[in-house]
Amino acid sequence: QVQLVESGGGLVQAGGSLRLSCAASGRTFSTTPMGWFRQAPGKEREFVAAISRSGDRTNSADSVKGRFTISRDNAVKTVFLQMNSLKAEDTAVYYCAAGPAYSDLYYTPSHRIEYDDWGQGTQVTVSS
Repeated sequence: QVQLVESGGGLVQAGGSLRLSCAASGRTFSTTPMGWFRQAPGKEREFVAAISRSGDRTNSADSVKGRFTISRDNAVKTVFLQMNSLKAEDTAVYYCAAGPAYSDLYYTPSHRIEYDDWGQGTQVTVSS
């Protein structure tokens, strides 16, 4: 099991930027694909971006392509989400998630069911 703690959320004006971090515990982080999801009030949790265990491959939702970038640093067991050109519709609670340990090298899951562990979430609010 992996424990995940998100940070970096906050209030930002439209067009601004935020960088979310997700610190993980556990010995298998470097073998685990990681993802970010978000959930707006009254809506289902949706996929934002994923990164393979080595960081060589990423996958992101069409709604954030060209604006959000996922990355990871296995040496410090942390995954990041750089969010630029933020819009009001990006307002949501953002969750970090860990996939199964010892996954295939280029596995970048995009469905909630493919993830085993979740953080508590961090609020991102974009004012228009």
